[in-house]
Amino acid sequence: MKTWFPYLLALLSGASLTFAYAPFSMWPITFIGLALAFRQLTVVSRPFLCGWLFGLGWFGAGISWVHVSIVDFGGLPLIASVSLMLVLCGYLALYPATALWLTKRYFPLRLWPLALPFFWFVAEWVRSWMLTGFPWLSVGYSQAVSPLRGWLPIIGETGVTVIIVALAASLMQIKQVKQSTAVALAFVTALLSGYVLQSVNFVSKGHIYQVAMVQGNIAQSIRWTPEHDGPTMDKYLALTAPLWQSDLIVWPEAAVPKLEIMASDYLHRIDDLAIQHDTSLITGIVNYNWESQEAWNNLIVLGKQSADDSTPKYTYFHGDRYAKHHLLPIGEFVPFEDWLRPLAPLFDLPMSSFSRGDYQQKNLLANGIHLAPAICFEIAFPRQVAANVHDDTDMIITVSNDAWFGHSHGPAQHLEIAQVRAMELGRPVIRATNNGITAFINAKGDIISALPQFEAASLVAPVQSTHGLTPYKKWGDLLALLLCVSGLISAMWINKIKQKQTE
Repeated sequence: MKTWFPYLLALLSGASLTFAYAPFSMWPITFIGLALAFRQLTVVSRPFLCGWLFGLGWFGAGISWVHVSIVDFGGLPLIASVSLMLVLCGYLALYPATALWLTKRYFPLRLWPLALPFFWFVAEWVRSWMLTGFPWLSVGYSQAVSPLRGWLPIIGETGVTVIIVALAASLMQIKQVKQSTAVALAFVTALLSGYVLQSVNFVSKGHIYQVAMVQGNIAQSIRWTPEHDGPTMDKYLALTAPLWQSDLIVWPEAAVPKLEIMASDYLHRIDDLAIQHDTSLITGIVNYNWESQEAWNNLIVLGKQSADDSTPKYTYFHGDRYAKHHLLPIGEFVPFEDWLRPLAPLFDLPMSSFSRGDYQQKNLLANGIHLAPAICFEIAFPRQVAANVHDDTDMIITVSNDAWFGHSHGPAQHLEIAQVRAMELGRPVIRATNNGITAFINAKGDIISALPQFEAASLVAPVQSTHGLTPYKKWGDLLALLLCVSGLISAMWINKIKQKQTE
């Protein structure tokens, strides 16, 4: 039992991290779970395996919601869907396993708080872009409601992750090195400084806009069936009828279920209605170029673009639009599609062959409001979102369709990520979704109002725009990198001195 128990404990400690994220938000678990997992590496003979099992538990429990979409819409038997989940989680577990193995291989336990954050930083950076990237569940997101959130506008989620790893590495060795006072002081300093920083305003307040969002609650099973196109579009118009007095109205990702060129009459109708009511409407829609055979997941502006517009401006392929850049593997593009598409319905889903928009695109302009867009999965990529936020950006708009994930905790985690983006960049976030969680988030990351999941409804709220740039927007991950490199250099220097003293 003594042989395998530490490995089991590492697996369970990884799984426990799920409770640190939304919808549970029990943020202290992050430090306990990580410290417990780190501790197991000190007593096992196969540290890489121990770290990998920790990662398997972390991702296996944390992104279990992916299994819902595979089972409900992938057309695969249970054994195949479970196998796919294990492959994905096993791959993601390689990153923390590598960081932990390198740290143990080259540094003694007492130097882990200095060395481990660097290896963790590099591993998470690679995870954010390798195979198009999957940065979900980075541990910094678990602190969206903790005092450490005060650090987000300065060092971002990446930097908060560095702090968490350093503190957890300190916590796990209290018994061994008897530094409880120093560890307690480190925790108090980090948490107290984060709490104080929450009161600092890095951006200035701008105009207040009345914004409305519509949540259509269209079942995923009928979203792309032609016979439901008309009823879906009628439903969105009916839900919008009481909202025309708003400064801006937002529909979610692909709310219009027809290709843009085939929905021309409908879009011109909305364009006219928005102009008549002196407002603007942003909707998700799929555009397809028949000549180049390219498709884009778009956001388009209808009605007023600048505040003084008085005539309809919409034309097919007009410039006030955003094309999604960061596509979701399998869902929006299929790698090795010639081989994979014939294997199972999972690899041949509707709308799974999109082209990428540019990494950096101009802000949407709707009724004079400048909006930095992010479609669905893109909100999880801080560098991409930051690249589209400028000094004159009023707010961030993100639209999504989380109907794929049913009653799982995936949509709550998705909303939590949007909260972190708001704090990092000092911008309010308006988040419109098909079936939840539609929400208004202020520039401090607080949820102002939200709609329940699985309800067709609308939501209206005043949104305070902001201007100016946070330190994180200006410097990105540079401060976090400097912190990590400083820790690594210090660890190497101390280690070298100790080795000379023992010679």
